[in-house]
Amino acid sequence: MDPFAATLLGFMLFFLVATVWLYNRLVAAKNAVKEAWAGVEAQLKRRHDLIPRLVDATRAYADFEKTLLERVAAWRSGFDPETEEALSEALARLLLVAEAYPELKASENFLELQRALSEVEDDLALARRYYNGAVRVYNTLIESFPANVVARAFGFKPARYFEVATAKERLRPEVRL
Repeated sequence: MDPFAATLLGFMLFFLVATVWLYNRLVAAKNAVKEAWAGVEAQLKRRHDLIPRLVDATRAYADFEKTLLERVAAWRSGFDPETEEALSEALARLLLVAEAYPELKASENFLELQRALSEVEDDLALARRYYNGAVRVYNTLIESFPANVVARAFGFKPARYFEVATAKERLRPEVRL
C-alpha cells in the first residue's frame, strides 16, 4: 500500500472512530436529560399524591373553603407549568387557611403532611436543578465543535430548560411547621 493510501485510510478510520465516539457521547447526554426529567416527574407525582391527604385533613376544619379544596384536587391531575404554578399558589393558600385553625395545626396527621410536603418541595427543587444541569451539559455538547457536526447530521435538537413562567412562581411555597 502506498503512503498516500495508508494516510488516507488512517484519516478515514480516525474520522469514523471520532464520529462514533461523539455520537455515543450525544446519546449518553440525551439519556441523562430524559432520566433527569423522569426525576422531576417523580417528585411532581409525590407532591400530587400528598394533595388529597392534605385536602382531607383540612376539609374537616375548613368547609367554607370548599372551592379552594376542589380546585386543589382538580389541579393535581396535570403536570404542565401553568397547572404547577396554580397548584403551588393553591397549596400556599390551603396552608394559610390551616393557620386559622389551631386544632388543625396541632394535628399530628396534618403536621406530618406538612413535613412531607416540605420534603417533597426540597426534593423537587433538587430534581429541577439536576435536570437543568443535564440540559446544560447536553446543549453545550451539541453546540460545541466538532460534536455539533455529528449532532446536526443525526438530528439531535437542544433540550429545553425547566423554567418558571412568572416571578411569583419563582418563590417557593411556604410550608410552616
